[in-house]
Amino acid sequence: MRPKPERTNNTNTADALTPFRPAATTRSTSMADQHMNGISMFILIVLILAGVVSAIIMDSNHVKEWIIFTVFGGLLLIGFILFFAIQVARQWEKAVVLRMGKIRALKGPGLFWIVPILDTIATWIDQRVMVTPFSAEKTLTRDTVPVNVDAVLFWLVWDAEKASLEVENYRNAIAWASQTALREVIGQMTLADILVGRNKMDADLQRIIDERTTPWGITVQSVEIRDVVIPTDLEDAMSRQAQAERERQARVILGESEMQIASSFADAAKAYQDNPTALHLRAMNMLFEGLKQKGALVIVPSSAVDTMNLGGLTGLTAMAQQAVDDAK
Repeated sequence: MRPKPERTNNTNTADALTPFRPAATTRSTSMADQHMNGISMFILIVLILAGVVSAIIMDSNHVKEWIIFTVFGGLLLIGFILFFAIQVARQWEKAVVLRMGKIRALKGPGLFWIVPILDTIATWIDQRVMVTPFSAEKTLTRDTVPVNVDAVLFWLVWDAEKASLEVENYRNAIAWASQTALREVIGQMTLADILVGRNKMDADLQRIIDERTTPWGITVQSVEIRDVVIPTDLEDAMSRQAQAERERQARVILGESEMQIASSFADAAKAYQDNPTALHLRAMNMLFEGLKQKGALVIVPSSAVDTMNLGGLTGLTAMAQQAVDDAK
């Protein structure tokens, strides 16, 4: 078995403190992720080829060099201007366009134009529903129990202008706001409330986070608690407590059953008290049930023998059993 290679932790302090549970992994970005559209790329390539072909044709016709350079440079300049001017936003995106540092408009989705040099795209806002996992580790509850809680936040940007202008990095801001809100809610609840009342905890978190993110143009759709981890010692103690509670309930149920049986016997005794014939029949039935199997031993108290005249009944029963055996 090959030993596993040791992990190297190259994350800095900011990455270690991030409330996102999964580590930020590098992923390959496509042209669409880099907002390089195929239309402007195609126009640029066509104009470059046109400039090269024009230069070759003019040079073969002995056109002056400055004219060739002007034509080629002009086509190349037009190509680069169109390359930066033509922009395409995907269906779920909004582009925040600044002109000379001031907000000009929100563009997209689809094809739009900007003026190169004067206009810049400050950021691209994704308006789909986003998922942010966050957690709070070793946070004390109101009854001083350290717990680890994992949760998931579902949110979206409803105002792209506020999300770009009111907060520097709205993704990190909402992640940190979610984590601090989770710690705040845990500190106000007992362990029993956290384990039982997760719906209330979800609602409180959604309300608190939504109040903090609304000025940023972000709304919280829902918050879901994924897992609550308590210390191992406390988990063992709670397990023993639950087992003891079940044993107590079992003993209570057994005692109630004994009381019901005793009450049934008391009612039966009252029925036999004034009816000796029924009592004798019951005694005969008991003896029959006990002696109908071979090798059975029936122990009858002496007081019962005298009271119910079981001696004579026993003899009669034995004689009947002997007669049955002889007949076989």
